[in-house]
Amino acid sequence: MEPITPVQVNYASRKPRILLAASGSVAAIKFSNLCQCFSEWAEVKAVATKASLPFIDAGSFPRNVNLYTDDDEWSVWKKVGDSVLHIELRRWADIMVIAPLSANTLGKIACGLCDNLLTCIVRAWDYKKPFFVAPAMNSFMWYNPFTERHLMTIDELGISLIPPVSKRLPSGDYVNGAMEEPSFIFSTVRLFVKSRSQSGGSGTIS
Repeated sequence: MEPITPVQVNYASRKPRILLAASGSVAAIKFSNLCQCFSEWAEVKAVATKASLPFIDAGSFPRNVNLYTDDDEWSVWKKVGDSVLHIELRRWADIMVIAPLSANTLGKIACGLCDNLLTCIVRAWDYKKPFFVAPAMNSFMWYNPFTERHLMTIDELGISLIPPVSKRLPSGDYVNGAMEEPSFIFSTVRLFVKSRSQSGGSGTIS
């Protein structure tokens, strides 16, 4: 694989453009909070899969963040030459963050499948741009051998992992697989941008 050349973005002239995405996990109940965290610092657009929508509270969603779903993918396309949403979002974004990343969507990404708006964006993504994922799944799924293989595959693409955390159940047992808190995900991405800006000058990210 050829070395990845950093993408140059001058954040002195504009805010970072962050594309946030949620896939089908109960942790998607935190997606509105995640969007709120980022929207106070960056320009934000959001994508939600059909499986994530039952967990997302549209009423608490930030008003300054556009939320796109599978139904929007071809709604604006009428003829050859019209814009295609997953390509336009890919072009617009400086950074992509999928939180939560479900076991199902992880498997799709690792295998190159693209059967909805989110996975089409991923399949078209420019991997010279930063890409973060924060998985959320049952601990049995997290420790499944397929998960390890899929994580190795996306790591080779340059996708950065924000690992899940342990959570205490009512039984008293601790299990691993819970999505990190939105504030931690936000801090991770913001510190990444800041460190790249300082090391590369004029807002370099890689």
